[in-house]
Amino acid sequence: MSLEPSAPAAGGADFASMLGQAARGALDTMHRAEQVTANGLAGTADTQSVVQTLSNAELTMQTVVAVRDKVLGAYNEVMHMNI
Repeated sequence: MSLEPSAPAAGGADFASMLGQAARGALDTMHRAEQVTANGLAGTADTQSVVQTLSNAELTMQTVVAVRDKVLGAYNEVMHMNI
């Protein structure tokens, strides 16, 4: 039995790269919301686009927090396991 990580399936991505890509997507959404909000305050973006972008950012943040909570819960369960 080998303890070395196995190679990802052909055509698939490993978990770390998938997680990294999701994090980059979340950051891009937050940066976009910040930019659109600044444009809205400057008067160069319409109210509807500002509201939609902020709604997307809020949903993204809720998703990130939910995933974080699940990961921390799983980590705590593993740490409390008897060996």
